[in-house]
Amino acid sequence: MPPVFRFAPSPNGYLHLGHAYSALLNFDLARRAGGRLLLRIEDIDATRCRPEFEAAIYEDLAWLGISWETPARRQSEHFARYREAVEGLAGLGLIYPSFESRAEIARMVAQREADAPWPRDPDGAPLYPGAAKSLPLDERSRLIGQGMPYALRLDMAAARARTNQLANPLTWTEHGEGPDGETGIVHAQPEAWGDVILARKETPTSYHLSVVIDDALQSVTDVVRGRDLFWSTSVHLLLQQLLGIPQPVYRHHRLIEDASGHKLSKSTQATALRELRGQGVTPADIRSLVGLPADFRNTTGGC
Repeated sequence: MPPVFRFAPSPNGYLHLGHAYSALLNFDLARRAGGRLLLRIEDIDATRCRPEFEAAIYEDLAWLGISWETPARRQSEHFARYREAVEGLAGLGLIYPSFESRAEIARMVAQREADAPWPRDPDGAPLYPGAAKSLPLDERSRLIGQGMPYALRLDMAAARARTNQLANPLTWTEHGEGPDGETGIVHAQPEAWGDVILARKETPTSYHLSVVIDDALQSVTDVVRGRDLFWSTSVHLLLQQLLGIPQPVYRHHRLIEDASGHKLSKSTQATALRELRGQGVTPADIRSLVGLPADFRNTTGGC
Protein backbone atom coordinates (compact mmCIF):
# COMPACT_ATOMS: atom_id res chain seq x y z
CA MET A 1 0.00 0.00 0.00
CA PRO A 2 1.30 3.51 -0.78
CA PRO A 3 2.13 5.72 2.21
CA VAL A 4 -0.53 8.22 3.30
CA PHE A 5 0.42 11.72 4.41
CA ARG A 6 -1.87 14.47 5.66
CA PHE A 7 -1.96 18.21 6.20
CA ALA A 8 -4.40 19.21 8.94
CA PRO A 9 -4.88 22.96 9.49
CA SER A 10 -7.49 24.63 11.69
CA PRO A 11 -9.65 27.28 9.98
CA ASN A 12 -9.24 29.82 12.78
CA GLY A 13 -7.12 32.24 10.78
CA TYR A 14 -5.29 32.61 7.48
CA LEU A 15 -2.37 30.33 6.58
CA HIS A 16 1.15 31.76 6.89
CA LEU A 17 4.65 30.67 5.87
CA GLY A 18 4.82 28.06 8.64
CA HIS A 19 1.71 26.37 7.28
CA ALA A 20 3.10 26.62 3.74
CA TYR A 21 6.29 24.84 4.78
CA SER A 22 4.45 21.96 6.47
CA ALA A 23 1.94 21.59 3.63
CA LEU A 24 4.62 21.68 0.92
CA LEU A 25 6.84 19.26 2.83
CA ASN A 26 4.00 16.74 3.17
CA PHE A 27 3.14 17.22 -0.51
CA ASP A 28 6.74 16.72 -1.63
CA LEU A 29 7.32 13.67 0.55
CA ALA A 30 4.07 12.08 -0.64
CA ARG A 31 5.02 12.59 -4.28
CA ARG A 32 8.55 11.34 -3.78
CA ALA A 33 7.24 8.18 -2.08
CA GLY A 34 4.47 7.62 -4.63
CA GLY A 35 1.97 8.12 -1.82
CA ARG A 36 -1.25 9.96 -1.12
CA LEU A 37 -1.86 13.37 0.47
CA LEU A 38 -5.00 14.03 2.48
CA LEU A 39 -6.35 17.36 3.68
CA ARG A 40 -8.12 17.43 7.02
CA ILE A 41 -9.93 20.49 8.36
CA GLU A 42 -9.60 20.49 12.15
CA ASP A 43 -12.62 22.64 12.96
CA ILE A 44 -13.76 21.35 16.35
CA ASP A 45 -13.55 24.83 17.91
CA ALA A 46 -16.85 26.35 16.79
CA THR A 47 -16.09 29.68 18.49
CA ARG A 48 -12.93 30.39 16.44
CA CYS A 49 -13.31 28.47 13.18
CA ARG A 50 -14.97 30.35 10.32
CA PRO A 51 -16.10 29.37 6.80
CA GLU A 52 -14.05 32.16 5.22
CA PHE A 53 -10.86 30.80 6.79
CA GLU A 54 -11.66 27.31 5.51
CA ALA A 55 -12.28 28.65 2.00
CA ALA A 56 -8.95 30.49 2.18
CA ILE A 57 -7.14 27.24 3.06
CA TYR A 58 -8.31 25.63 -0.18
CA GLU A 59 -7.40 28.75 -2.14
CA ASP A 60 -3.93 29.12 -0.63
CA LEU A 61 -3.00 25.45 -1.05
CA ALA A 62 -4.15 25.43 -4.67
CA TRP A 63 -2.11 28.57 -5.31
CA LEU A 64 0.96 26.84 -3.89
CA GLY A 65 0.43 24.03 -6.42
CA ILE A 66 -0.61 21.47 -3.82
CA SER A 67 -3.21 18.87 -4.72
CA TRP A 68 -4.96 16.52 -2.31
CA GLU A 69 -7.58 13.82 -2.31
CA THR A 70 -11.13 15.08 -2.09
CA PRO A 71 -13.30 15.54 -0.20
CA ALA A 72 -11.34 16.90 2.74
CA ARG A 73 -12.36 15.45 6.10
CA ARG A 74 -14.02 18.03 8.36
CA GLN A 75 -13.80 17.07 12.02
CA SER A 76 -17.02 18.89 12.93
CA GLU A 77 -18.90 16.30 10.85
CA HIS A 78 -17.65 13.38 12.96
CA PHE A 79 -18.47 14.30 16.55
CA ALA A 80 -20.43 11.06 16.98
CA ARG A 81 -17.29 9.02 16.31
CA TYR A 82 -15.26 10.96 18.85
CA ARG A 83 -18.06 10.69 21.42
CA GLU A 84 -18.04 6.93 20.93
CA ALA A 85 -14.33 6.81 21.75
CA VAL A 86 -14.83 8.90 24.89
CA GLU A 87 -17.59 6.59 26.03
CA GLY A 88 -15.32 3.60 25.47
CA LEU A 89 -12.58 5.12 27.62
CA ALA A 90 -15.15 6.04 30.26
CA GLY A 91 -16.29 2.42 30.27
CA LEU A 92 -12.75 1.45 31.20
CA GLY A 93 -12.81 3.87 34.13
CA LEU A 94 -10.27 6.19 32.53
CA ILE A 95 -12.37 9.36 32.23
CA TYR A 96 -13.71 11.75 34.85
CA PRO A 97 -15.43 15.17 34.70
CA SER A 98 -13.89 18.28 36.22
CA PHE A 99 -16.06 21.32 36.89
CA GLU A 100 -13.62 24.12 37.68
CA SER A 101 -13.48 27.11 35.37
CA ARG A 102 -10.16 28.26 33.89
CA ALA A 103 -10.14 31.14 36.39
CA GLU A 104 -10.68 28.75 39.29
CA ILE A 105 -7.87 26.51 38.10
CA ALA A 106 -5.57 29.53 37.79
CA ARG A 107 -6.38 30.50 41.39
CA MET A 108 -5.65 26.97 42.61
CA VAL A 109 -2.30 26.99 40.82
CA ALA A 110 -1.44 30.39 42.29
CA GLN A 111 -2.24 29.15 45.79
CA ARG A 112 0.02 26.13 45.37
CA GLU A 113 2.83 28.17 43.89
CA ALA A 114 2.87 30.32 47.00
CA ASP A 115 4.64 27.37 48.61
CA ALA A 116 6.58 25.80 45.73
CA PRO A 117 6.70 25.79 41.93
CA TRP A 118 3.79 23.91 40.39
CA PRO A 119 4.60 21.42 37.61
CA ARG A 120 3.89 22.43 34.04
CA ASP A 121 3.36 20.47 30.85
CA PRO A 122 5.76 20.58 27.86
CA ASP A 123 3.87 23.62 26.51
CA GLY A 124 4.39 25.49 29.78
CA ALA A 125 0.79 25.28 31.04
CA PRO A 126 0.27 24.24 34.67
CA LEU A 127 -0.93 20.70 35.26
CA TYR A 128 -4.49 20.29 36.47
CA PRO A 129 -4.42 20.78 40.26
CA GLY A 130 -8.05 20.02 41.11
CA ALA A 131 -9.64 17.20 43.05
CA ALA A 132 -12.50 16.34 40.70
CA LYS A 133 -11.16 12.82 40.31
CA SER A 134 -12.14 12.09 43.92
CA LEU A 135 -15.71 13.39 43.62
CA PRO A 136 -18.31 10.68 44.39
CA LEU A 137 -20.28 9.43 41.39
CA ASP A 138 -23.57 10.80 42.74
CA GLU A 139 -22.02 14.26 43.15
CA ARG A 140 -20.71 14.16 39.58
CA SER A 141 -24.16 13.16 38.35
CA ARG A 142 -25.79 15.92 40.37
CA LEU A 143 -23.52 18.63 38.97
CA ILE A 144 -23.95 17.41 35.40
CA GLY A 145 -27.72 17.24 35.92
CA GLN A 146 -27.68 20.88 37.06
CA GLY A 147 -26.13 21.86 33.74
CA MET A 148 -22.69 22.70 35.14
CA PRO A 149 -19.99 23.14 32.48
CA TYR A 150 -17.38 20.41 32.64
CA ALA A 151 -14.31 18.98 30.97
CA LEU A 152 -13.75 15.25 30.56
CA ARG A 153 -10.21 14.43 31.63
CA LEU A 154 -8.09 11.35 31.13
CA ASP A 155 -7.08 9.79 34.43
CA MET A 156 -3.40 9.64 33.53
CA ALA A 157 -2.37 7.39 36.42
CA ALA A 158 -5.08 4.84 35.58
CA ALA A 159 -4.30 5.07 31.86
CA ARG A 160 -0.60 4.44 32.43
CA ALA A 161 -1.38 1.52 34.72
CA ARG A 162 -3.52 0.00 31.97
CA THR A 163 -0.89 0.42 29.26
CA ASN A 164 1.72 -1.06 31.58
CA GLN A 165 -0.46 -4.17 31.79
CA LEU A 166 -0.34 -4.43 28.00
CA ALA A 167 3.44 -4.82 28.24
CA ASN A 168 3.93 -2.62 25.18
CA PRO A 169 6.57 0.07 25.73
CA LEU A 170 5.43 3.58 24.90
CA THR A 171 8.10 4.50 22.37
CA TRP A 172 8.20 5.79 18.85
CA THR A 173 10.86 6.02 16.18
CA GLU A 174 11.40 9.67 15.36
CA HIS A 175 12.38 10.18 11.73
CA GLY A 176 12.76 13.91 12.15
CA GLU A 177 14.02 15.78 15.17
CA GLY A 178 12.58 17.04 18.44
CA PRO A 179 13.15 20.47 20.03
CA ASP A 180 16.35 19.28 21.73
CA GLY A 181 17.62 17.15 18.87
CA GLU A 182 15.75 13.99 19.87
CA THR A 183 15.70 11.41 17.10
CA GLY A 184 15.55 7.63 16.69
CA ILE A 185 13.86 5.70 19.52
CA VAL A 186 12.05 8.14 21.83
CA HIS A 187 10.45 7.13 25.11
CA ALA A 188 7.04 8.72 25.47
CA GLN A 189 6.28 10.71 28.61
CA PRO A 190 2.49 11.19 28.64
CA GLU A 191 2.46 11.74 32.41
CA ALA A 192 4.24 15.05 31.77
CA TRP A 193 0.88 16.36 30.53
CA GLY A 194 -1.10 15.40 33.63
CA ASP A 195 -4.82 14.64 33.32
CA VAL A 196 -5.33 16.04 29.82
CA ILE A 197 -8.75 17.14 28.59
CA LEU A 198 -10.24 14.79 25.99
CA ALA A 199 -13.65 16.46 25.60
CA ARG A 200 -15.90 19.15 27.01
CA LYS A 201 -19.60 19.42 27.66
CA GLU A 202 -20.13 21.48 24.51
CA THR A 203 -17.49 19.75 22.35
CA PRO A 204 -17.25 15.94 22.50
CA THR A 205 -13.57 15.83 21.57
CA SER A 206 -10.21 17.57 21.80
CA TYR A 207 -7.18 17.92 19.57
CA HIS A 208 -5.42 14.94 21.17
CA LEU A 209 -8.39 12.61 20.80
CA SER A 210 -9.61 13.60 17.36
CA VAL A 211 -6.17 13.57 15.76
CA VAL A 212 -5.39 9.97 16.72
CA ILE A 213 -8.86 8.76 15.71
CA ASP A 214 -8.73 10.55 12.37
CA ASP A 215 -5.22 9.34 11.56
CA ALA A 216 -6.39 5.78 12.17
CA LEU A 217 -9.67 6.08 10.27
CA GLN A 218 -7.92 7.73 7.32
CA SER A 219 -5.12 5.10 7.32
CA VAL A 220 -2.46 7.79 7.72
CA THR A 221 0.95 6.13 7.74
CA ASP A 222 3.23 9.19 7.99
CA VAL A 223 2.60 12.13 10.32
CA VAL A 224 4.84 15.02 9.30
CA ARG A 225 4.31 18.09 11.49
CA GLY A 226 6.10 20.86 13.39
CA ARG A 227 8.37 20.00 16.29
CA ASP A 228 6.21 22.16 18.57
CA LEU A 229 3.96 19.06 18.61
CA PHE A 230 6.84 16.66 19.32
CA TRP A 231 5.94 15.89 22.94
CA SER A 232 2.21 15.74 22.14
CA THR A 233 3.14 12.47 20.48
CA SER A 234 3.47 10.98 23.97
CA VAL A 235 -0.25 11.51 24.60
CA HIS A 236 -1.09 10.28 21.13
CA LEU A 237 0.80 7.01 21.63
CA LEU A 238 -0.97 6.49 24.93
CA LEU A 239 -4.39 7.00 23.33
CA GLN A 240 -3.48 4.72 20.43
CA GLN A 241 -2.71 1.89 22.83
CA LEU A 242 -5.84 2.50 24.91
CA LEU A 243 -8.05 2.59 21.80
CA GLY A 244 -6.29 -0.28 20.05
CA ILE A 245 -5.42 1.66 16.92
CA PRO A 246 -2.18 1.60 14.88
CA GLN A 247 0.76 3.95 15.33
CA PRO A 248 1.89 5.91 12.27
CA VAL A 249 5.44 6.97 11.50
CA TYR A 250 6.33 10.35 13.01
CA ARG A 251 8.59 12.97 11.49
CA HIS A 252 8.73 16.36 13.22
CA HIS A 253 10.17 19.23 11.23
CA ARG A 254 11.75 22.57 12.02
CA LEU A 255 9.59 25.63 12.59
CA ILE A 256 9.55 28.76 10.49
CA GLU A 257 10.44 31.64 12.81
CA ASP A 258 10.11 35.40 12.73
CA ALA A 259 12.97 37.89 13.06
CA SER A 260 12.90 37.57 16.87
CA GLY A 261 13.28 33.79 16.76
CA HIS A 262 9.67 32.94 17.65
CA LYS A 263 7.59 30.53 15.59
CA LEU A 264 5.10 32.07 13.22
CA SER A 265 1.59 32.03 14.66
CA LYS A 266 -1.88 33.19 13.77
CA SER A 267 -2.20 34.62 17.27
CA THR A 268 0.76 36.95 16.68
CA GLN A 269 -0.62 38.13 13.34
CA ALA A 270 2.04 36.44 11.20
CA THR A 271 1.88 37.65 7.61
CA ALA A 272 -0.70 35.60 5.75
CA LEU A 273 0.00 33.84 2.46
CA ARG A 274 -2.84 35.76 0.84
CA GLU A 275 -1.11 39.01 1.83
CA LEU A 276 2.20 37.84 0.38
CA ARG A 277 0.39 36.83 -2.78
CA GLY A 278 -1.08 40.32 -2.99
CA GLN A 279 2.45 41.72 -2.78
CA GLY A 280 3.46 39.76 -5.87
CA VAL A 281 5.20 36.86 -4.13
CA THR A 282 5.06 33.69 -6.24
CA PRO A 283 4.74 30.02 -5.17
CA ALA A 284 8.38 29.57 -6.20
CA ASP A 285 9.31 32.46 -3.91
CA ILE A 286 7.44 30.76 -1.05
CA ARG A 287 9.47 27.59 -1.56
CA SER A 288 12.66 29.60 -1.42
CA LEU A 289 11.54 31.56 1.65
CA VAL A 290 10.87 28.37 3.65
CA GLY A 291 14.01 26.61 2.43
CA LEU A 292 12.49 23.98 0.16
CA PRO A 293 14.00 23.05 -3.22
CA ALA A 294 12.15 23.76 -6.42
CA ASP A 295 12.36 20.04 -7.30
CA PHE A 296 10.42 17.89 -4.80
CA ARG A 297 12.76 14.95 -5.51
CA ASN A 298 15.48 16.78 -3.56
CA THR A 299 13.31 16.97 -0.42
CA THR A 300 14.90 14.78 2.23
CA GLY A 301 13.00 15.33 5.44
CA GLY A 302 12.76 18.99 6.19
CA CYS A 303 14.18 18.87 9.70
